[in-house]
Amino acid sequence: MTDEIPTRKQSFVTRITGQKWTRYHVRVFIHTFIIYVLFHAARKTLSTVKPSLINVWTSNTSNPNGPPLFESKQSAAKFLGALDTGFMITYAIGLYICGYLGDHYNPRRILALGMALSAISVFTFGFVTETFHIYSAPLYAILWISNGFFQSVGWPLVVCIMGSWFGKTARGTVIGAWSTNASVGNILATLIASWTVNIGYQWPFLIICSALFFYSILIFFHLPSAPWEVEMEVREEEGKEPMKRNDSERPPPLGFFRAWLLPGVIAFAISYLCLKLVNDGFFFWLPFYLHNGLHWPESTADGLAAWYDVGGIISSIIAGALSDRMKSRTAIVFTMLLLSTGTLLAYAHSPESYYWNAFLLLIVGFFIGGPLNMIAGCITSDLGKSEVLRGNAEALATVTGIIDGTGSVGSAIGQWLIPLVRNWFGWDAIFYGFMIMVVLSALCISPVLWRERKENKHQKVSQKTNDPVNRMEMS
Repeated sequence: MTDEIPTRKQSFVTRITGQKWTRYHVRVFIHTFIIYVLFHAARKTLSTVKPSLINVWTSNTSNPNGPPLFESKQSAAKFLGALDTGFMITYAIGLYICGYLGDHYNPRRILALGMALSAISVFTFGFVTETFHIYSAPLYAILWISNGFFQSVGWPLVVCIMGSWFGKTARGTVIGAWSTNASVGNILATLIASWTVNIGYQWPFLIICSALFFYSILIFFHLPSAPWEVEMEVREEEGKEPMKRNDSERPPPLGFFRAWLLPGVIAFAISYLCLKLVNDGFFFWLPFYLHNGLHWPESTADGLAAWYDVGGIISSIIAGALSDRMKSRTAIVFTMLLLSTGTLLAYAHSPESYYWNAFLLLIVGFFIGGPLNMIAGCITSDLGKSEVLRGNAEALATVTGIIDGTGSVGSAIGQWLIPLVRNWFGWDAIFYGFMIMVVLSALCISPVLWRERKENKHQKVSQKTNDPVNRMEMS
């Protein structure tokens, strides 16, 4: 279309991704990747400093003139669980709303606003309250739960923008690599926390929220939401005849309730509910488990937890590229989910060795993070650009909001249950519960897998019937 990257580099990129890239493609890929890295890093920061927060909230420093904010570490941990649950509830609600808005309004502007508001709320939660010694449970709840809604802007809109720029032939390779952004954000947050938490838990909040806020300003002016947004400008710069208005406008969006009825949406939404409960259990509680359950120092626990996300990154890239060369992405997800039960069982009985924990977390992250990113990225993009739409409607942001929103309902349930199950039965029971959920996640998509197998068989029969050689032999 325009401004193509140099020919030699272009040929390599085309071989890998299946399509030509312009400078706009590169800009969109990098910007949206960094956007969600920062979104997830801001969200992850709380889980990386939970032990420090509990120590402050249960000490006299939180209220020099009276009792501490919480009388015991157990009650402080329950409050953190309630914060995570409240966050995920507003996050889920926001995903349904923001997905719909992304298909009806300019996603760039909504995205920039959500980034700025999330940065302000998390900055106030972690930095302002500690710096000025404002310890208030209602204030913490308001800030963190409202942050859930602001954060919900991120995923459906960045997926919408990416889906607008990259075609279906490249989707597995491109979006498989791109969807590692959440894991990269988690690693970034854990590394920053491990380097700075010893001098004060407020500093990770300051660093990450500052980056998120200033990047929101940058993308407001420099992120093209879709090719139709820059088509007129580019053609005028090249001296070509401007396109007719109707040709360059975005197609009409699909309604929220009609998007639920697209093939595969309900099955993958429920599957994602089960899987996100497991993944977000690791996301919110892994550093705390390593510190409280295995007794690692807080900074060491933060660094060790990053190996889970490393496994997810490797898996997303491999599975995404592999799925472009297979007839079904569902088969890859289904197989990895079944294999993940063994890795969870192994980790539940892992020795208290740093290297064994790092290795097993890498494997668990590979078999859970990979399917999670495949559903949230590649498969959601396929569903939102389903062939049944025939180019007449946009549904990508809406479908993304539906699937991620439904998954977040499962996550909210998980964040409420995990501290309760830990107090009643111990950490082992949590891992056995995770195993049950990944099996249920696989079962939810088994009807889709069965339908795809039948369609592939029917397609093979049709090809043989229409093959001229076979028709001559039959005659």
